[in-house]
Amino acid sequence: MVSRNSKIKTDVLRFLIGLMLLVILNQLAGHFPVRWDLTEEKRFSIQPATKELLQNLENVVYVDVYLDGELPAGFARLKKSIRETLDEFRVYAGDNLQYKFVDPNQATTASTRNQFYGNLAEKGIQPSNVIDTRDGQRIEKLLFPGAIVAQGSQERGVLLLKGNKGTGPDEQLNQSIEGLEYELAAAIRGLSSNDQQRIGLVWGHGELGDRDIVDLTTNLSEHYDLGDVNLSIYQDLIGYDALLILKPTQPFSEIEKYHLDQFLMQGGKAMMFLDALQVDMDSIKGPGTFAFPFETNLDDMLFRYGLRINKDLVVDRLGQRYPIIVGTVGNQPNLQWMPWPFYPIINRTGEHPIVKNLDALSTKFTSSIDTVKAVGVIKIPLLFSSQYSMKVDYPVKVSLNDLRKDFNPETFNQGPIPIAYLLEGNFTSLYKNRMLPRGVSTRPIISEGNSKIIVVADGDMMTSEINPKTDQPLPMGFDLASQQEAFANKDFLLNSMSYLLNDQGIINARNKEIKIRPLDSIRIAGERLSWQLFNLLTPLVLLVGYGIFRQFLRRRKYANFK
Repeated sequence: MVSRNSKIKTDVLRFLIGLMLLVILNQLAGHFPVRWDLTEEKRFSIQPATKELLQNLENVVYVDVYLDGELPAGFARLKKSIRETLDEFRVYAGDNLQYKFVDPNQATTASTRNQFYGNLAEKGIQPSNVIDTRDGQRIEKLLFPGAIVAQGSQERGVLLLKGNKGTGPDEQLNQSIEGLEYELAAAIRGLSSNDQQRIGLVWGHGELGDRDIVDLTTNLSEHYDLGDVNLSIYQDLIGYDALLILKPTQPFSEIEKYHLDQFLMQGGKAMMFLDALQVDMDSIKGPGTFAFPFETNLDDMLFRYGLRINKDLVVDRLGQRYPIIVGTVGNQPNLQWMPWPFYPIINRTGEHPIVKNLDALSTKFTSSIDTVKAVGVIKIPLLFSSQYSMKVDYPVKVSLNDLRKDFNPETFNQGPIPIAYLLEGNFTSLYKNRMLPRGVSTRPIISEGNSKIIVVADGDMMTSEINPKTDQPLPMGFDLASQQEAFANKDFLLNSMSYLLNDQGIINARNKEIKIRPLDSIRIAGERLSWQLFNLLTPLVLLVGYGIFRQFLRRRKYANFK
């Protein structure tokens, strides 16, 4: 017969062995982590490029998230997702990633709090004025849904509330959650990268001046090494990874086109913002003026690569507001901001990671784009006008007086119209089987090459508006009518460059999709009581049932015990 003391010792020994196995398994899991993402959309999985970035961090990265305290339900969900993303980052970065959440409203005095608010805004973390209802009271609160990412002496502000504002607050928050990995990883990569890629700004053809692109150069300089490129000198292209062409108004020579073509055939990338028609803004008042074509001499090159920018203008009922004097009030002119169809608001995008969940963009005098056959080249549309748009062929009359007229809605029926394309694949040189331009070097021509090109049929998309009061440039996408940075032109530029120069990298994190699964409000209203009773009684019934079953087993086991 087994003694009672022997049975106790056996149970204790089994417990200690089990505890030791648990400790060993825990240690092994720490050195060989295995993780399963069982969600349908893989919301907790991160891209291989992001994992590699985090695993190769050489210095500690600190992330201060300024979203804490009492938050509305939507922002509380955003905060939870930020924490989950950073926890996932720490799995691969280890102690090289440290984070904390900070409540910007904890400052003791109003002046200290306002100064702190100003510092966050200067670093790119713009506040969101949120109105919430709590206990029947309407509460207005200023939130800063962003983070400061720092490494060593460098730091960078990251706005984490993005997405398309036209989709509604819940969907915008969901889109922001989808983009968390990309926004945070892009900031970390920008601080950790020691070898900056080089972008050349092409000049010599009447391109935009320094004052027009001051915000563009400021933002690109944070991520890349910028330099000026003269296409007539081939040596100027050596060492550059991508070229940026901004609204040329004068023709490219054949030698310049040849150098550009060969740069692309060797794997270089390019982003072009081109106007098909020119409009003299000083002449649009009164009877107006006509838009005439720019002669840039790039049409045949673009045609060989697979697209054509048409000699037309896209007019859209969903246009930006433009100031116009509609009368006088006393002795003062009555100035009103009215939608102008020649300044389309682009709020329709393709499915590519560059433009996924992108907010609206501002454009001016943009043209339509058609694709043509180009063997080996994939043509991906990025931006479209709204469905309430149409094309006006050259010559196009442009007059502010048209704002006083009522537009016929039935004529705006040709949209959506593509205005930006990504071309990628194996390109054929414009100069294959052709005579080379006179004066080029005798080096062998490269007739084919793999490259990527983004073409936007609007030369003004990257320009900075000028503040009429201070005569100083404003940020890209700034809306003079609302006096705020309302458009995502800067995001489009940075996303495009990120894809062109690192196409298999973290830009693919923008493909993440998190589905909203809201409860059926109609069923909730009709079945609320029954589901409440089910959730309340089911655990009790299961518990009682388990007790009865356990008692039955005990009686059966000991019924014949002697």
